[in-house]
Amino acid sequence: MKIALLGYGKMGKMIEQVALERKHEIVLKIDHHNLQELTVENLQKAEVAIEFSTPHTVLNNVALCFEANIPVVVGATGWYENLQEVKSECLQRNASLVYASNFSVGVNIFFHINKMLAKVMSRFPDYEVQVEEIHHTQKLDAPSGTAITIAEGIIENMPVKEAWANVVSGQVDDASPVTITPNQLLIESHRIENVPGTHTVVYDSEVDTIEFKHTAHNRSGFALGAVLAAEWIKDRKGFFTAADLFNFNA
Repeated sequence: MKIALLGYGKMGKMIEQVALERKHEIVLKIDHHNLQELTVENLQKAEVAIEFSTPHTVLNNVALCFEANIPVVVGATGWYENLQEVKSECLQRNASLVYASNFSVGVNIFFHINKMLAKVMSRFPDYEVQVEEIHHTQKLDAPSGTAITIAEGIIENMPVKEAWANVVSGQVDDASPVTITPNQLLIESHRIENVPGTHTVVYDSEVDTIEFKHTAHNRSGFALGAVLAAEWIKDRKGFFTAADLFNFNA
C-alpha cells in the first residue's frame, strides 16, 4: 500500500517505521519544511494518507485529501469543533475518513471498558469521578483528545455529568481556583517532559478509591493503530471512528 504522511514529526517517523515493517511504501512525507509539495497531484500518488500534523493544518490537509479522492486517517486532535462540518463534506463527496483521538489498540480497549465502568458506577452516587491525564510538554492541546474521549464516554453513561471542564496543572492561580460544578466532569491535565501519555479515571468516595489507568510506554502503539486504520479504510467509503475499526461489540 502506498502511503502519504501528512505530519512528519516524532509520530510521523514512528508511523513510517511501522508501515515499512508491514511492507507498505511511503510515497509522500510532508512537514513544515516542504509544505509546497502538499498538492492534490502528489497526494494522488498515494492510496491512503495518514494525518498527524497540527490543529492548525489538519482541516486544510483533510480537504486536500477529499479533493484528491484518497482515504485519510486523522490522528491529529484539536479540531473537533469542526467535526460535523468535516463529516458533512466527507459524506457529500463520497470520500473516506477515519479519525480517533488515539489509535492505540490498548487505548481503544480502555475507551470501551471506560463506558462499561461508567454505566456501573452511575448506580453509586457516593463516588465522585474525574479524569487525569499526563503528556509530554510538547503536546499542543490540553486536555488531550484521548482525555476528551474518555470524558465523553463517562458523560454518555452517567446522567449526573453533563459536560467536562479542564484544569491545566501549573496554570491555575491558587488565589482564584477554577470552580467545578457538580454536573461537570473535571479533566486535570499535567505536562511533564518525556511522557508519552498516561490517562486515569478516578472514582473517589469517603470509604475507598477506584482507579482505572492506561499508561503508554512509547508511541509505537499509536503508530501501529494508525497503520491498521489505513489498511482498514483503504477500500471503504464513509466517515468512521476507531470504534468502527475495532468493533468491540461484534
